[in-house]
Amino acid sequence: METKRILIVDDEPNIVMSLEYLMRSKGLEVGIARSGTEALDQMEQSHYDLVLLDITMPDLDGYHVCQTIKNHPVWKDTHVVFLSAKSKQSDIEKGMSLGATDYIVKPFSTKDLSKRILEILET
Repeated sequence: METKRILIVDDEPNIVMSLEYLMRSKGLEVGIARSGTEALDQMEQSHYDLVLLDITMPDLDGYHVCQTIKNHPVWKDTHVVFLSAKSKQSDIEKGMSLGATDYIVKPFSTKDLSKRILEILET
């Protein structure tokens, strides 16, 4: 089985480092983007099976990035999982309505996050 690739998109360095470590420990290849623009650049350059996406970022927000991925003919089947401190039901509904596979609220359990990501990648 080929190694699954995940793109972590977040502008908080500590979160990126811990997520990168966690995902690599599960045998995944990891790409990193620290902004929405960088995320879309990464998508242009490489195939990812899943994008772990923050919403609040300095340039393009996660909603815009998700919508761009889902409207792109090559990327539309890429799983998008929001990982955000935005916990209002309206935020979650907006993310899911844009085509996200899942929406995980920060702070999160690393054990639960790993389990959910691996389950999604198996589908």
